[in-house]
Amino acid sequence: MGQGLTRLILAIALLVACPLASSATDVPIVLIANPNVPIDSLTRETIRAIFAMRQRTLPDGQAVHVFVLPDESRVHARFAKEYLGVYPHQLRLSWDRVVFSGTGQAPNHVDSQAEMVERVATTPGGIGYIEQGYLDDRVRLLPLQ
Repeated sequence: MGQGLTRLILAIALLVACPLASSATDVPIVLIANPNVPIDSLTRETIRAIFAMRQRTLPDGQAVHVFVLPDESRVHARFAKEYLGVYPHQLRLSWDRVVFSGTGQAPNHVDSQAEMVERVATTPGGIGYIEQGYLDDRVRLLPLQ
């Protein structure tokens, strides 16, 4: 009876944990912008250049202010892979290169998705990324072309 109960508890734990694990990665990550950014969408190449800190302006000429989550954030890792096609450490290397060469600045770091929304919403030219569930009317969705 002891082994049977243990197996039952393990089975229930797995059933409860599996949907949570899969739903965490099923939530889409979206690119967000300050409401005053007059661009309706961006190409993947433009997003790569902006988040690698190689492009300092949006296609309309407005200065861009990039916000990113911590390197160890799973949302940051997914954004880097899904949108930029790089691993977070590769993105970090590109930021280090522009900073140490004196040709640019590192992005602005935020600690949470809630802070990402707040900072992008209040910064002209602000751009960042969040899980879709954090999206609200203070920022605008910026789809890929």
